[in-house]
Amino acid sequence: MLQQTQVKTVLERFYFPFLEAFPTMEYLASASLDDVLKKWEGLGYYTRARNLHKAACQCGGILPDNAHDLIELSGIGRSTAHAIAAFAYREPLPILDANVKRILHRYFALEKRDEKQLWELSYKLFDPLHPFEYNQAMMDLGSMICLNKNPLCSQCPLYETCQGKSMPHFYPAPKSKTIKPIRNRFITIYTHQNHYALTQRKERFLGGLWGFLETQELVSETNFLGHITQSYSHFTLKADVYLCDDIFEGKDFEWFTLEEIKSLSLSRADHKVLSFL
Repeated sequence: MLQQTQVKTVLERFYFPFLEAFPTMEYLASASLDDVLKKWEGLGYYTRARNLHKAACQCGGILPDNAHDLIELSGIGRSTAHAIAAFAYREPLPILDANVKRILHRYFALEKRDEKQLWELSYKLFDPLHPFEYNQAMMDLGSMICLNKNPLCSQCPLYETCQGKSMPHFYPAPKSKTIKPIRNRFITIYTHQNHYALTQRKERFLGGLWGFLETQELVSETNFLGHITQSYSHFTLKADVYLCDDIFEGKDFEWFTLEEIKSLSLSRADHKVLSFL
């Protein structure tokens, strides 16, 4: 949950309800993907939820106790594997989350973003005798002192030996700004006898979530309901929403009442579409 979302948001809205529904990895492995996605609804980056469920199934609900085996599970990269191994099992391994990367870039005055080099340097500062305490301290340092915009260098315990303290904003070099593309679409709500047609998405993006028909062209003469805008990490969706009172013969679409739709996992964009009803 913390890979793309702030701690405050996760704790306030998602973490505890999710644990209440799936208190152990065994519960998670035995749950349906639909149930997992519903509890994840609103967090975004749904690939994380699919990978979490798949990983629980892969290990049979029993999480490996070392980074070597953890990294074989879906959705677990090197840093996540190291974090689990260090925090849960005290394996002497450093982690490399966004906060730690920023510290290393500044401490060693590295402008270039080089993942391989950062991993090599992460071992130079690492304390193998206290992996839990060291990794927690580095994350705390990044979230409280070595801040992205206004670092508190004078309060930093690494101040004396930090090579980038005079110009911390230069390390790493700022990413070049890119213009987020706009994706213009038409969304049609097909309705018949108080039921509505939705399909479960199969593509990687928003895969597993249910949604209304989304097309690049207006599919038929329908009633205009309104317009929605939804911003994603790599594009912005702008869509006109229409209502069509007709039987829809589209492949892979199923019919639901409004009450039944409440139990389905929907994207934020489809929730905005649903609000027109």
